[in-house]
Amino acid sequence: MNDLLKKVRKIEIKTKKLSHNIFAGQYHSAFKGKGMAFSEVREYNYGDEIRSIDWNVTARFNHPYVKIFEEEREMTVVLIIDISGSTFFGTNKVLKSEIITEIAAVLSFSAIANNDKVGVIFFSDKVEKYIPPKKGSAHILRIIRELLMYSDINATEQSEIQKGTSFSEPLKYFSSVIKKRATCFFITDSFGKFDDSSLRITARKHDLSVITVRDKREYTLPKIGLMQLKDAESDKTLWIDTNNSKQMKAFAEFRRKQDEETEMQLKRLGIDNVTLQTNDDYIKSLMKLFSSKN
Repeated sequence: MNDLLKKVRKIEIKTKKLSHNIFAGQYHSAFKGKGMAFSEVREYNYGDEIRSIDWNVTARFNHPYVKIFEEEREMTVVLIIDISGSTFFGTNKVLKSEIITEIAAVLSFSAIANNDKVGVIFFSDKVEKYIPPKKGSAHILRIIRELLMYSDINATEQSEIQKGTSFSEPLKYFSSVIKKRATCFFITDSFGKFDDSSLRITARKHDLSVITVRDKREYTLPKIGLMQLKDAESDKTLWIDTNNSKQMKAFAEFRRKQDEETEMQLKRLGIDNVTLQTNDDYIKSLMKLFSSKN
């Protein structure tokens, strides 16, 4: 337990600083709230729009009054986070799951600094856990703690968590539990394809962004001769000759094609997305995502 708390504290210090120093302005400008909320009524002044007149109050006082609206700043932010078997891989001294945890923490601290509520859906090939949206640092620390606990469980290979990945299950669940419009970050490492229907329904109702984390060894392998590859989700194995340039080219091309298909699908549906690798600066990637919303 002490080791877990130390990890939580370490992530809190790093990501809280990033969210306050770097993302404060970008987050606020990128996510402007759900719209305009009614504030009050006041007497009509010359120049006010006719359509803003409150006819019920006007009739009651026999004098024109208008409705005043203010920007509704408070939002609900939901992180849909992939915790399937393939996230526990990395060749740059860091696992994809660790980068995913840091990204989730930065987004969460940015949200609460903006007085927004944050909720989380953890998924594999099913919804593993749902934490309803709340405010406050204590709530964010719980989210980080839960993410790290899943990482530790998977590391021991004694997890009851399914190794596979399903995109449609968490999206359907999200739409069923979050009724009002929300800002959603779908964070995954999977090369799997989204179900068009669930993706379209979610994007129509909510502000959906997709963040994909990759590792360079998912595209290129070192030349060391015969190598056995194992799928972390299906447990299937494959032997590949890393000295065979033809095989290596086909391997890389297959991965790139998968990425291109997903990119085209998201673009067609108007969904903002960014793909980064474990050796990338994820800060720049997130800022690029935020700037695309302005």
